[in-house]
Amino acid sequence: MKINSIYLGIICLLLSISCADEKKSDKESITIGKKKEKTITSKKDTEVPVMLDNKGVGPITSVSFTDEIDQKLAEQGAQLFKSKCVACHKAQQKFIGPPMAGIYKIRSPEWVMNMIMNPTEMVEKDPVAKALFKEYNNTIMINQNIPETEARAMVEWFRTLEQ
Repeated sequence: MKINSIYLGIICLLLSISCADEKKSDKESITIGKKKEKTITSKKDTEVPVMLDNKGVGPITSVSFTDEIDQKLAEQGAQLFKSKCVACHKAQQKFIGPPMAGIYKIRSPEWVMNMIMNPTEMVEKDPVAKALFKEYNNTIMINQNIPETEARAMVEWFRTLEQ
């Protein structure tokens, strides 16, 4: 009986070592393509395209940023983000959903606002949203019926995370 327990322990140890080696070899790679697009391949072989000209699916077709950040609007956006989004998003790191820091290097402001305001239809119809859905373990972004004014405040706050 004692020998069986030892063999069972050795088998479990070998299995855990083989799984750990597998995870180490699945590192993230980035391939940069043409036309402001690049493809990010993760350990799950999910490709998330970077499409700066993609405005997404929804009511927002144009967002204009001024040269300077509107601090009052950004503060409002930070508070809204904290009250509505932190259960799934962190500003600086991946969590249940993607981080917001650097978002405008890979997404257009229109796309970001449409994703905030219209996540269900975005995941159904937008190629980037579909890829993110797969990348983040098929986790659905809840539609909180966020109005345009609140979404605009949040995207202004995201600009402060770029600096």
